[in-house]
Amino acid sequence: MNKFFFLFAFLISTSVLQTKAQTKLFTPEDAAGLNTSLYPSAMSQLQWLADEDTFTYVDGRVMLKGNVHTSDLEQILTMDKINASLEEINVDSVKRFPQMKWITSQSAYFFHQKKLFNIVLPSGKILQITQLPEEAANLEVNLPSLNIAYTVENNLFVAIGNQHIKITSDGEGIVNGQTVHRNEFGISKGIFWSPDGKKIAFYHMDESMVTPYPLVDISKRISELKNERYPMAGMTSHEVLIGVFDLEQKNTIFLKTGLPSEQYLTSVTWHPDSKSVFAGILNREQAHLEMKQFDAVSGEELMILFEERDEKYVEPLHPLYFVEESNELFVWVSQRDGFKHLYLYKSDGKLVRQLTSGEWIVSVFLGFDPKGTKAYFTATKESPLEQNTYSVDFKAASIQRITPEKGVHSTQISKSGKYAIDNYSNTSISREITLLQTNGKTLRILKENANPLKEYRLGETTLFSIPASDGTQLFCRMIKPIDFDSTKKYPVIVYVYGGPHAQMITERWLGGANFYLNYLAQKGYIVFTLDNRGSDNRGRAFEQVIHRNAGKTETEDQMQGIQYLQSLSYVDTEKIGVDGWSYGGFMAISLKLNHPEVFKVAVAGGPVIDWKYYEVMYGERYMDTPQTNPEGYEQSSMLNKVDKLEGKLMLIHGDMDPVVVWQNSLSFLKKCVDEGKLVDYFVYPGHEHNVRGRDRAHLIRKISTYFDENLMK
Repeated sequence: MNKFFFLFAFLISTSVLQTKAQTKLFTPEDAAGLNTSLYPSAMSQLQWLADEDTFTYVDGRVMLKGNVHTSDLEQILTMDKINASLEEINVDSVKRFPQMKWITSQSAYFFHQKKLFNIVLPSGKILQITQLPEEAANLEVNLPSLNIAYTVENNLFVAIGNQHIKITSDGEGIVNGQTVHRNEFGISKGIFWSPDGKKIAFYHMDESMVTPYPLVDISKRISELKNERYPMAGMTSHEVLIGVFDLEQKNTIFLKTGLPSEQYLTSVTWHPDSKSVFAGILNREQAHLEMKQFDAVSGEELMILFEERDEKYVEPLHPLYFVEESNELFVWVSQRDGFKHLYLYKSDGKLVRQLTSGEWIVSVFLGFDPKGTKAYFTATKESPLEQNTYSVDFKAASIQRITPEKGVHSTQISKSGKYAIDNYSNTSISREITLLQTNGKTLRILKENANPLKEYRLGETTLFSIPASDGTQLFCRMIKPIDFDSTKKYPVIVYVYGGPHAQMITERWLGGANFYLNYLAQKGYIVFTLDNRGSDNRGRAFEQVIHRNAGKTETEDQMQGIQYLQSLSYVDTEKIGVDGWSYGGFMAISLKLNHPEVFKVAVAGGPVIDWKYYEVMYGERYMDTPQTNPEGYEQSSMLNKVDKLEGKLMLIHGDMDPVVVWQNSLSFLKKCVDEGKLVDYFVYPGHEHNVRGRDRAHLIRKISTYFDENLMK
């Protein structure tokens, strides 16, 4: 083996021996994901039934209940019964089975036409709880009261039955009850009910000091300005507080989170007794986290539970997970030892023990057993490419694997902690849903594997690894053209992302690839992807290597992949192209400009061109500020490398992109004009950071045609 060959390899074919039945090829519409028949079949609304060891799912117009002991199924609800009950209270019928959320084993709630309903079994009787305004968003339902906190525009409301209380009355530039910090730090919502249902904590964001960034909506005859508050790296950021509204006293207090105002508030968690709130206070430099406890009545700081520091950055992504039925113990997820693991704490901030350890990461926390002696989680313990589910014992810190099959698993644990519903795939199984005991024993298969692509001709997909320059293992995926002939030479498209919080190669169906990449392979390209250092699920050092120098190490690793490709006799080394979006667009341009002798053609969608145009939270985590890291910003700016442009490059952007603002690619275009460099450019009017819906098929035609005309020929 030459030095660029893989340290180990395992071959996975996404197609079996070609048969007469396998004649279909993907269309651009298929590649865009518009043909839902190509996705693995699932079980709609599959969930555990409240506290029972029984489960429910929807099959067409019927909801069925199953149990762990037999394969018998019981019909418990139908759309006909739902509509008959709705008719009794003069509400329009549903056209499809509504999304049910269980309250108890005999009671559930659902939304229909901006109304909240409670349905009781077995009678099927429905009670309307409340009617929400048409503009209501960010709905958070409290159980069992069924009170709802929600937002209208930028203000927060609560519905208690038919009574609607306006909690905030702020004007332009103030946002309440919504995500803040541009959804970084694991923030996915802005409303947090107390366990007793008597208080609501919420984010209050003042972004009036952030310069409005202009986006222009051309869908009207006179185009409309839509301003986006977009704090760019090194510039003034927004200021956030956490409010607490008391439903009984009808008053709001704010936690005294202190100064400086430009800090990040994360990991918002209620104490189980509803008397205090925890919040992580992360400085703007993102290098120092303080986990603090605040009184929910006065807002006063009660104590600092613990601190975390890192010379590069700390990135809290989770709340505190309190052990059920206990006010004393919680689990914290931290990467403090280099890999994301579970730590058991007492509520006074005393560390009991580290529950998991090793060169692997915990990816999903799933909960506790009812006795409070075990935690359940999903992790990469077997392989960086896999996600399996485990339990860990609090006393012995012993770990038991629950999911027996290789692959990427999504698991629901029953309330009793005895059983699990497991939904998984791997490179030979499109999807299988199984019922397990949490000791790892399989009880039965609920949904058998069925290949939805059995009639399609697919090239062979191979997963393997090659070494980086420092010996780090880098995982790769290669999709070969159909009817591959090793005596011929093929053009290559390198599909790249390369940035944090994304992993392209996994032990899941199609090796983590999508229909689009297989579509390109069907057209006669070798499609190659490499997860470089900086990408996800490999630990802190693997990701942080890009700090202050975005694009440098990532490009070096991608070029290791190129050297491997160039060692293959069936690769046409004169016909190598690269394609990527967002961070991948940044990488595609970086590869094209830094190595014009290698990449004949490049396509870059929604690309970051200069990190000074990117937002504060993400940009400063990885690059610090332009003021403190001028060299890093200088070397990573594509504007400074336009003079190196040779061959064919196409940039694509949505004109309403609020993530990577249009200014990025327009600045690059202007620099190309200034320097007399020819570049191709395409805009998708009305689209944001990606092209979705039916227009995505147009995008795929546009990209594939560009490669066909400039790389294939």
